[in-house]
Amino acid sequence: MAESNPSSTVDVNENIMGRLESVSDDTNITLETNEPDDEFEKLLNSFIASEKSDTMDITGQTLNKEEQTAPRQTGDLGTDEAELAQAYQNLIDAVTAISLAYEKQMPELIFDPSRLVPNYKPSLGRKIVQDTLSCWDLMFSAFPEKLSTISPNSTDEQFLNFAEGLSDQNLQLAIISYVEILIDIENCEISYEERRLKAQRRRIERALYEEYQRRRERKLKFIQAVAEKHFPIDAERLINNYFKTATKDPKAAFEVLTTNPAVYAPIENDKIKPGLFGLLKVTPEDGIKENHRIGAFLKKLRV
Repeated sequence: MAESNPSSTVDVNENIMGRLESVSDDTNITLETNEPDDEFEKLLNSFIASEKSDTMDITGQTLNKEEQTAPRQTGDLGTDEAELAQAYQNLIDAVTAISLAYEKQMPELIFDPSRLVPNYKPSLGRKIVQDTLSCWDLMFSAFPEKLSTISPNSTDEQFLNFAEGLSDQNLQLAIISYVEILIDIENCEISYEERRLKAQRRRIERALYEEYQRRRERKLKFIQAVAEKHFPIDAERLINNYFKTATKDPKAAFEVLTTNPAVYAPIENDKIKPGLFGLLKVTPEDGIKENHRIGAFLKKLRV
């Protein structure tokens, strides 16, 4: 019978691959094949650590070094990861028993459940897919007649109903574990996507906070530099209004600041010193001169 259905194992394996990969398609996640964590994985792990310990704030403070380098323990798994690890282990246990009973060589496994700490990530899902495919190959070689009767397009419920009718407990456990792996990977992918979005939001918040701090410090330096010259103008009002408009059109805002700063804050004529030891009255022309003087100063100012 094994020879009469050579395509069945291929069809089932393609179905497994397709169904497991479709989980990532549904959640807009790409299953990665590279082993080293990239910058985002490091950021995500840092975010998850901060969620557990509440030690990261918007300024980016993280766990201490001892906590970050703690060894991986499967007991530290989250609910979704723990269920996935258990389903995977059940599959391996059942397939191992089948390999011994039917003298089939156990495939080389590449997934390590301890890698699920501190969280699931798509590259681990790829390894589980590969191990699951290898296990299906072994199962089909041991039970070609039974497995050739189930459609590769069967639903989870149909697979479970199929498992209930099996007399071999190991094959029954393997089929049930396969369905559980599908469900648990989907749950882990959804959780991963939620964490990814939270980590991305945290990164944006941190970037906004740091930019705010830089802008605030720069504004204070500008204000201080203008105030030290004792110009007849409200230095704080001048710089704050300039920075507000500069966010929309920096070039135009700087042009106005350096040619007509009175647009951002009026020239305070009462603060202009009268000429000839106070004998000459301040005129509008004096205000215009001060406006140009302030603009020329700001054009050369570097802080």
